[in-house]
Amino acid sequence: MLAATPSRLADLADGLAPAQLLASPEPGEWSARDVLAHLRACADMWGKYIVQILSEDRPTIKAVNPTTWIKKTDYRQQEFQPSLQAFTTQRADLLAVLEPLALDAWSHMATVTGAGNPRERTVYTYAQWLANHERSHDRQIERIVIAMRM
Repeated sequence: MLAATPSRLADLADGLAPAQLLASPEPGEWSARDVLAHLRACADMWGKYIVQILSEDRPTIKAVNPTTWIKKTDYRQQEFQPSLQAFTTQRADLLAVLEPLALDAWSHMATVTGAGNPRERTVYTYAQWLANHERSHDRQIERIVIAMRM
């Protein structure tokens, strides 16, 4: 799923004009660009945690909500295609870290603070969250682009 997301987003956006990718199907709803910006912010945070868990021995990580993080970026102002290219590059970098992992590396742990009680999280936890989260937003973008094609 993680490897497929960038090309799936590209396929969904194929043939849509840049203005359609920036438009919301209904007032108050996200555009395709908004969803992609959100996915990038989540990938920033959770991908960073994966790398940190793998590079440190049981680190303590202060969680940052991707909704908070996105406010420090310009992701919501970027055109869809350049943003997708940045996401694709970011994903290739993450996959270069994940694909060669030995089975036991997936269970490396961190203590995560900042969102209630401290919790133990693994590389696998974050990779699975990222994939599941993207799956739900993939369907959201699909609905958006269908509406834009009508």
